[in-house]
Amino acid sequence: MKQRRRIPRLIGSLLLVAAAGVGCGEAAADGRTTDGKRGGRSAVEPEVRPLGRIVPVPASVSPKGEPYTLTRATRIGVDTGSAESKALGQYLAGLLRPATGFPLPVVDDRAADGGIRLRLRPDDTALGDEGYRLRSAPGGLLLTARAPAGLFRGLQTLRQQLPAAVERDSVQPGPWKVAGGTVTDTPRYGYRGAMLDVARHFFTVDEVKRYIDQLALYKVNTLHLHLSDDQGWRIAVDSWPRLTTYGGSTEVGGGPGGFYTKDEYREIVAYAASRYQEVIPEIDLPGHTNAALASYAELNCDGVAPPLYTGIKVGFSSLCVPKPVTYDFVDDVIREIAALTPGRYVHIGGDEAHSTSQADYKAFMDKVQPVVAKYGKKVVGWHQLTATTPAEGALVQYWGLDRTPAAEKERVAAAARAGSGLILSPADRTYLDMKYTKDTPLGLAWAGYVEVRRSYDWNPDTYLPGAPASAVRGVESPLWTETLATTDDLDVMAFPRLPGVAELGWSPAASHDWETYKVRLAEQAPRFEALGIDWYRSPEVPWPAP
Repeated sequence: MKQRRRIPRLIGSLLLVAAAGVGCGEAAADGRTTDGKRGGRSAVEPEVRPLGRIVPVPASVSPKGEPYTLTRATRIGVDTGSAESKALGQYLAGLLRPATGFPLPVVDDRAADGGIRLRLRPDDTALGDEGYRLRSAPGGLLLTARAPAGLFRGLQTLRQQLPAAVERDSVQPGPWKVAGGTVTDTPRYGYRGAMLDVARHFFTVDEVKRYIDQLALYKVNTLHLHLSDDQGWRIAVDSWPRLTTYGGSTEVGGGPGGFYTKDEYREIVAYAASRYQEVIPEIDLPGHTNAALASYAELNCDGVAPPLYTGIKVGFSSLCVPKPVTYDFVDDVIREIAALTPGRYVHIGGDEAHSTSQADYKAFMDKVQPVVAKYGKKVVGWHQLTATTPAEGALVQYWGLDRTPAAEKERVAAAARAGSGLILSPADRTYLDMKYTKDTPLGLAWAGYVEVRRSYDWNPDTYLPGAPASAVRGVESPLWTETLATTDDLDVMAFPRLPGVAELGWSPAASHDWETYKVRLAEQAPRFEALGIDWYRSPEVPWPAP
């Protein structure tokens, strides 16, 4: 049986789950350090965090005047005629009540004098769908946005401006101050993603929700779920039930695996939506399909089902491209998953299809991409999709390396010039499962070692030679789980690299500076601690003393 998140006896307490929806865990106290485990206790924070000294760094910060102070009398004002405004007010109250001990009633905006006001201004087109404006002064705090997603992003800024102890679920001493001035903020890219591989090791609904909340804190807006691979099939498909009952019954190392029922998948999608994240489901095709091939013999060219697989080798499996039943299978799977997914995209994989000939690969993708469109979605595929013709509106996800051959990079750049959008996920920059150093106990190293600075210090607009900056839709941090079996494992590999890639996706290019970023990142340590997040204490970052 797979061991889930360890619950050590630590100083601090569990993060609130229901009202705030910000994961679960305990504050760290055990001082594990550079071997890739937990960080230690952090130094005392300043009473007032300088405005904008957060991650991601805001686009515009204008400090001015004295801070706003949250008190027992504070009210949260919303437009009570708007269900989304009320939900956001309750979300904020749920975040703040446990640590402050304040009642923080959510009231009509007109009854919130001197409090925190959340206002939607649909005519403020300069802010876009995710931008916001935060004004803090002794007389009150005002957060405005054009759309609810913008209010939600602004709430993450407000949250980070408060002391990290606000994340705890027991009453803390305070004070609770937000520096005076104005933050005006909009994202650099519309796509800011993170991928979680639940196929190599399965993670429960609650564990996925925990990751969603970690992503929300850093303004990530897309959750890419890798739902199928050689080691396991993780989403129920009514028309092919053995995909989960048999194909989902194991994982790397031979554990029990697992899968999401349709209702459980809907629960994940709805929870992500409440954090203003779009879920992109991935069914990797035509390779990475051993779990499906083991479940249904007819999907194999020889009609013989292979055994279930629990290793980590890649490239050995392939659907049988010439068989008509293959396309019945693909149609059924995409139809059922598209019906469950309100978002715009379905990811069809396409990587490491080493057991599929180039002619068969092209024939397969030419047949499968229209199926995605047939069910009202757009295609996302790994960059090997550019060996064929990406469908209109497709996004190509580049996962190559700095050392990837120039011809392969040019093929991707040519697709971008022809109209395909790019998601940049270079493996030797953004793959969160790569080891930090040779001494990191978890992770893999086929793409090299990826320290914190390397994951942050690159420019998506200019990364791929020949690709126009206008084609770059954004960035994504994949977290593959061949060696990761618990949420502690996810934590220590994602943190502190995930916040840096999130900043690349949100903050203006002009603000990109490692020397200032590493200081702001170090100041996240007390927040990691309060949230019960394990993290790697990289020697490149000036962490507070334990």
